[in-house]
Amino acid sequence: MSGIGRRTLAPFWPCLYHRIIVMKTRKPVGARNERCPDRPAKQSLAIMSERKRSFMEAALDEARAAAGRDETPVGAIIVREGTIVARAGNETRALNDPTAHAEILAIRRACAALGSERLSGCDLYVTLEPCAMCAAAISFARIRRLYFGASDEKGGAVETGPRFFSQSTCHHAPEVYSGLAETDCAEILRRFFKGKRVP
Repeated sequence: MSGIGRRTLAPFWPCLYHRIIVMKTRKPVGARNERCPDRPAKQSLAIMSERKRSFMEAALDEARAAAGRDETPVGAIIVREGTIVARAGNETRALNDPTAHAEILAIRRACAALGSERLSGCDLYVTLEPCAMCAAAISFARIRRLYFGASDEKGGAVETGPRFFSQSTCHHAPEVYSGLAETDCAEILRRFFKGKRVP
């Protein structure tokens, strides 16, 4: 290469070098980024331990209790170090509060119990895919892991709809595991709304 060519390309060598390094070190899509541990990719749910299933069963108990109060049967619990620190079912009708979703109430109760606005190190189990409001609350609370049962094609915001945790405006994204006890979680909702349609 001529001296003129080298001088012409000189300003671009740092950029070319950077692109080569990035291409060699870039991780495959979906890999966890150690520099940004708060933004892991969604994890697939294959085999869950019996303990995790028991936590989702506790959330289902809250959903059944909500159905008994004529509330939409969604239940949630929050776990820290293997212990349930908060639990809730939907109470929008009982409290005349459209924000009283199971996830929101569980987060409020966990924060009160632990004396902190942040729930780092806590996992949330909920029977239905969270909506955009609840996904935002999960992010603000710094929930570590989210486990949910049934998907919600109409109102969900994690794997469907806006996919809140994938947005650039989301400051913290939990690890997400979907499909835990999915059949049971979907069935309780199906039966509840079927009963509502009976003339």
